[in-house]
Amino acid sequence: MTPIIKVIIPAYNEQDSIGNVIKDIPKNVQEVIVISNNSTDNTEENAYKAGATVLSETRKGYGYACLKGMEYIADQEIKPDIVVFLDGDYSDYPEQLTEIIYPIINKNIDFVIGARVKRLRENGSMTPQQVFGNWLATFLMKLFFGAKFTDLGPFRAIKYDKLLALKMEDKTYGWTVEMQLKVLKQKMSYEEIPVKYRNRIGVSKVSGTVKGSIMAGVKILGWIFKYSFK
Repeated sequence: MTPIIKVIIPAYNEQDSIGNVIKDIPKNVQEVIVISNNSTDNTEENAYKAGATVLSETRKGYGYACLKGMEYIADQEIKPDIVVFLDGDYSDYPEQLTEIIYPIINKNIDFVIGARVKRLRENGSMTPQQVFGNWLATFLMKLFFGAKFTDLGPFRAIKYDKLLALKMEDKTYGWTVEMQLKVLKQKMSYEEIPVKYRNRIGVSKVSGTVKGSIMAGVKILGWIFKYSFK
């Protein structure tokens, strides 16, 4: 049976990239859901023109946008088998979605992350603070939980029923690490797939600013220590 796949894309002022992202998503995806996170440009219009379902979430925050997409899916009569999360800045290669979902379909893995390995990254595509933050977060997860994660990459796929079981709650920068920590705590099966990564279109709203980098770092470490001492 062909699995039902839906893609959730949080997007804040990504008018120049969102069309490319949607265009490169494989055709076996049933629905692409773009959540405009208080965008002030033509993100919504361009996403709609590219064939996506477009939602609006005025509360700023990556997690708020992802939760909005999940609420939309929950209200639909036919539920997906797999939900894929993908950024709207065109730094990931959406065509690699086929590789991301392969372990779920063929090996019954619950959760898959696209790991942005150094050999596949374009020069400058990740800032030094991103590289260090990923190393620190995954090192601590290995230390406290014996995890094998090497990245907090935003390109990820999960079985829909497992996503619901995680009871996701983070509204901002901690969304990705919260998901990984809860996967570990609930002893779900997981795998990493090496993915290519390029320089994004436009300026990053998180790693592109000092404030964003600090806030993200604090939130990520907060989740790790919260779960370490639970």
